[in-house]
Amino acid sequence: MTTALYIIAGLLLLLIVLYQLGPARYDVSRSIEIQKPPQEVFEYLKLLKNQDHWSPWGKRDPDMKKDFRGKDGMVGAVSAWEGNKEVGSGEQEITRIEPGRRIETELRFLKPWKSTSDAYMEVEPLGSGTRVRWGFKGENGFPMRLMMLFMSMDKMVGKDFEEGLASLKALMETNA
Repeated sequence: MTTALYIIAGLLLLLIVLYQLGPARYDVSRSIEIQKPPQEVFEYLKLLKNQDHWSPWGKRDPDMKKDFRGKDGMVGAVSAWEGNKEVGSGEQEITRIEPGRRIETELRFLKPWKSTSDAYMEVEPLGSGTRVRWGFKGENGFPMRLMMLFMSMDKMVGKDFEEGLASLKALMETNA
């Protein structure tokens, strides 16, 4: 009996140490250059419904159920989704708009696990075009903080951001 208590105590101590070693926060972003004026790019990006045209997750579940609430492109607008197990379910709400420069949203994931992240799209003039930065950040709680010792949020989501930005660039540059 005493040996079992020592083993359990040792495992709990190991979990606590590993938890403390795991990254408390994550911050993932990617950027791309688009040959369109910044204001045109910004006006397109601030509409949540437009994400359906370039977001990589829409391609992974063409039958995804979507619901929009509020006035699209304004603070308080919400895009909710429910999809297959690859895209899960959740909602995204516009929380702040810095006109012509930045759109901030709160991502609330419900499935496959609950979490909340702060996402953003930034637009910056770049020569005759625009640099778009897409990112998200948040805190790793339990058990994600332990899992991130063995996985990389940057590797998990970075490729999706790159794919989405490439689709956005192709879409915007081919539509005159």
